[in-house]
Amino acid sequence: MRTVGGPRQRTLCAIWGRLNGSAQARWLKSVEVFNEQGEARQLKLFPSHVEVPEDDPQVARVIVNRVRLERTRQFGACFLGWELWKRLELDRFFELALDEEAAEVPWSRVAAVLAINRLCSPGSELAIEERWYPATALDDLLEIEEGKINDTRLYRCLDRMLPHKRKLEQHLKQRYGELFGAEFDVLLYDLTSTYVEGTAERNPMMGRGILARSSSRLRADGDRTDREPRGISLQL
Repeated sequence: MRTVGGPRQRTLCAIWGRLNGSAQARWLKSVEVFNEQGEARQLKLFPSHVEVPEDDPQVARVIVNRVRLERTRQFGACFLGWELWKRLELDRFFELALDEEAAEVPWSRVAAVLAINRLCSPGSELAIEERWYPATALDDLLEIEEGKINDTRLYRCLDRMLPHKRKLEQHLKQRYGELFGAEFDVLLYDLTSTYVEGTAERNPMMGRGILARSSSRLRADGDRTDREPRGISLQL
């Protein structure tokens, strides 16, 4: 159920075994009806073919063959991504880094949308807006109003995140060490010289390699790892 305080769940009964008296009572008493004034009233739920007690006015009938499921959304992967985001304390990091100015949607939440997308189903910012985000439950999880996530807002968030890249790397290094007890004896794992064809002028990466090839620009790739070895960063 979606409430002012966020999504709320309640177990009505298990799908195995038989319903005992208390479980059946909880199952039947599972419909809450709201009137136009927003006042709630609890009703008991009965299928249309079952006779209900005549002396019980708080009854709701269900026409079973007209029940349908609408707007199904992805929840599990998004919930996991959001929990990982909070476990890494990235919610607090970006709140301090990006939310100094008031915005229609907090930039820290937009950053979470971008990161969770990369984890669950990487795609372009336009694909996030048009296909992926509407099919997820992130609007409930992150408390974002419907229709507020678009590619323009996503691109602007990336621009706002870029100046904090170094601080973000330091933050992740600290949290990585705290969570996994990692030792950061960084080792040089690989160093590769690669030429990239192009005619760009004043390229700072221009140089000569072992073969003294000057017709193309030289790019040096370095991969840093820890003792596991797990990749930590990639430098170009």
